Amino acid sequence: MPLMRAPFMTIVPLSTIAPDAIEALLDRAFGPGRRAKTAYRVREGLEAIPELSFAILDEAGALVAGIQCWPVALACDDGGRVAMVMVGPIAVEPTIQGGGLGQRITRHALAAADAGSGEGWDKLMLVGDPEYYARFFGFSAERTGGWRLPGPWEPRRLLARGPIPDCAGMIEPRLPAVV
Repeated sequence: MPLMRAPFMTIVPLSTIAPDAIEALLDRAFGPGRRAKTAYRVREGLEAIPELSFAILDEAGALVAGIQCWPVALACDDGGRVAMVMVGPIAVEPTIQGGGLGQRITRHALAAADAGSGEGWDKLMLVGDPEYYARFFGFSAERTGGWRLPGPWEPRRLLARGPIPDCAGMIEPRLPAVV
């Protein structure tokens, strides 16, 4: 049996991709109701962090996967505020899902966060499948039990990675400082 070669794929900054192409991929991957999800409320008014947001292009240059990361904060009930990064959405072209591209692009973004020094980059959170994100990326719901989101969510799916603060509070957008 001949050896099968995987198609050539390139990771590029998401900022180099046309916004309408990104939106079309997200629509195909998550469906038209995606904007009703609670994660969209958390990210409202934010710009994705360019240094942590990436795309995968196939050998023809077509967008086949993308990941966005967002500046958020945990507004602790005791008055503290902790800068964090919200990971996702992670979108893969539906016709090629299950081939490892989601893992590849997530590892790339997490490596960029680990190597970088941006505010909150060491404290990552997401809403996702706990078995998957714990197994492959070290995310856990262990310290997120007191966290809240601005809409419905399953507490077991609110996950974090890194030196997570031990406080109860609301996850909210971290808007740029106005000068």
